[in-house]
Amino acid sequence: MKSISSLNKEIKNCKKCPRLSKYIRDVAKNKVRRFADQNYYGKPLSGFGDVNARLLIVGLAPAAHGGNRTGRMFTGDSSGDWLAKVMHKHGFASIPTSQTSDDDLVLNNAYITAAVRCAPPQNKPTREEMEACFDFLRQEYKILENIKVILCLGKIAYETTCKLLNVKQEKFGHNKLFEYNSIKILTSYHPSKQNTQTGRLTWREWSRVFQNAKKIIK
Repeated sequence: MKSISSLNKEIKNCKKCPRLSKYIRDVAKNKVRRFADQNYYGKPLSGFGDVNARLLIVGLAPAAHGGNRTGRMFTGDSSGDWLAKVMHKHGFASIPTSQTSDDDLVLNNAYITAAVRCAPPQNKPTREEMEACFDFLRQEYKILENIKVILCLGKIAYETTCKLLNVKQEKFGHNKLFEYNSIKILTSYHPSKQNTQTGRLTWREWSRVFQNAKKIIK
C-alpha cells in the first residue's frame, strides 16, 4: 500500500484529464483582479488532515480561485471559511479560518478530500473526468484505516462515496445518516455561496451536521 505522501505526489503530478489540466493552468496564469498579485498553485490537489482520522469529509472539487490558487482544498474562499469555522467550533480544526496553505490550520480527527482534484470549468466535471479521478479517492480511503464516518458535501460527493463503498444510493438530503456495516455516511448541502447566501443552508443547520458527526465518532 502507498503512503499518503507518495499518493499526494502522484496526485500533484496527474495530467490524466486534458481539459482540466489546461483549465487550471489557464486560471493560474490569467488570475482574477483581486488576486492579481498572488502566485496561483495551478495543480491537482491532494487531500489533507489527520491520517488517523475517524471523519472523512468529501467535497466535489477545488475552487478555481480558492484551492487552485492556495494549493489546499477548501482554502481561500467562502466555502473554506464556512468549513473551517464549523470544524473549529466542534473541535476538528485548530483555527477558525482557512486562508492560505501555510496558515497553521491543523485538523484533528478529520481528513478533507474531494471527488475531483482539479477545479473544473463552471464547477462541472464530466463523468469521464470523475472516473479518471476516482482511484485517488479509493487509494486514500485504503490508507485512512480509521474512518468511521464519511461526510459528503453535496449530491455528487454522496454519489461518489456510494461508489467507493459499493453501496446503493438512497435519496440525498441534508443531515441524513446512512449506515453500511461499520461505515456511516452523513450528507449535507455543500457550503457554497449558492446555498449559504440563499438560505438553503443556514449556519444552524450546517453546525448540526458536525455536531452529529462528532457524536457518531466518539
